[in-house]
Amino acid sequence: MKKLKVGIIREGKVPHDKRVAFTPEQCAQISQEYPNVELVVQPSEWRSFKDAEYSNVGIKLSEDVSDCDILIGIKEVPKTELIPNKKYLFFSHTIKKQAHNRSLLQTMMQKGITMVDYECLVDKNDNRIIGFGRYAGIVGAYNGIMAYGLKYKMFDLKPAHLCHDKKELFSELDKVNLPNIKVVVTGGGRVANGACETMGAMNLRKVTPYEFLNYTFREPVYVQLHSHDYFEAKDGSPFSSYDFHHHPENYRCIFSDPHSYASVTDLLVHATFWDPRADIMFTKARMRDPDFRISVIADVTCDIDGSIPSTTKASTIEDKFYGYNPLTEEIIGSFDKEAITIMAVDNLPCELPRDASDGFGKHLIERLLPSLFGDEDHSIIDRASILRDGKLTSRFEYLKDYASLV
Repeated sequence: MKKLKVGIIREGKVPHDKRVAFTPEQCAQISQEYPNVELVVQPSEWRSFKDAEYSNVGIKLSEDVSDCDILIGIKEVPKTELIPNKKYLFFSHTIKKQAHNRSLLQTMMQKGITMVDYECLVDKNDNRIIGFGRYAGIVGAYNGIMAYGLKYKMFDLKPAHLCHDKKELFSELDKVNLPNIKVVVTGGGRVANGACETMGAMNLRKVTPYEFLNYTFREPVYVQLHSHDYFEAKDGSPFSSYDFHHHPENYRCIFSDPHSYASVTDLLVHATFWDPRADIMFTKARMRDPDFRISVIADVTCDIDGSIPSTTKASTIEDKFYGYNPLTEEIIGSFDKEAITIMAVDNLPCELPRDASDGFGKHLIERLLPSLFGDEDHSIIDRASILRDGKLTSRFEYLKDYASLV
């Protein structure tokens, strides 16, 4: 069998991402499991794993990756660094016709590149099989707790991006001493479940939606809300998960109804997918009501001007929070007296790059590599291939006008 040479490329996009597709240990594992694959790693001064960590487990370092058959990264590859006629795997952020990456797709077409997008790695039912969502949830919830401690001068947590790994981050939570507040986590996917991991690491008690709405507690508690807990059909029919996900416009959000969740929640960790056809969680007008109790919102989804109307911009890892004044609808100081504190970092997994890389690499090894390097069904890769030799595949023909040079 022909030897397949695979390059793990450094992240060239600025600001530089510290994540990587495979950790040193995973590279060693791949080399053992796939003897027909030769792995090389492009040196990087900003990767969360040092070059020596790769060479110490027998992985070759090489600045030149032009002789590789497959090149694997994380974020978009700068256009000037794209090598013609190669097969790439990374997040291209082009499938929604993102304007800022149009020229990237055009360049890949001109250079005859085969592009496999992680975002498009789905099973036969179109469910995504790869992602960093768990760590977005873990860090997003941590940041929300951090904001609450700073806002009320209760405790001061070490910023997530300064923690070595998840273990250190969770140990920081030993500092947390919350009053009997109520926390909502929205969603039921990887992101929300990651947020619940953080709640569990604090030993926060989990309660039911009914208990959350109707009981007073002597300790801090949290609830995980699914769509059926805060959406109802406009025509009064029973909630249907299938119908809701296909026709969300037929449902009304009751999260902020009088005497509902917005009236009893102190901290909201918003960690659910939002379809623009769906109702928003609450209006700006509702945020002005005296009984709107939420004082900190960790908007993990970070849809600008989306389901959380106070998320009017993304925040950054270095400057995680900003304040929203519901009376003036203006951005103010993060912890001003009039502020609802917003956390809207849009690249949360980058705060725990070692753990996020490890989790991502495990998914790739389990779900992708048997098809990419082995003899298993290649349909997963076919479904995720936006370009093949510089031409749009049939699944992505809808990008033709977006990719046109005219």
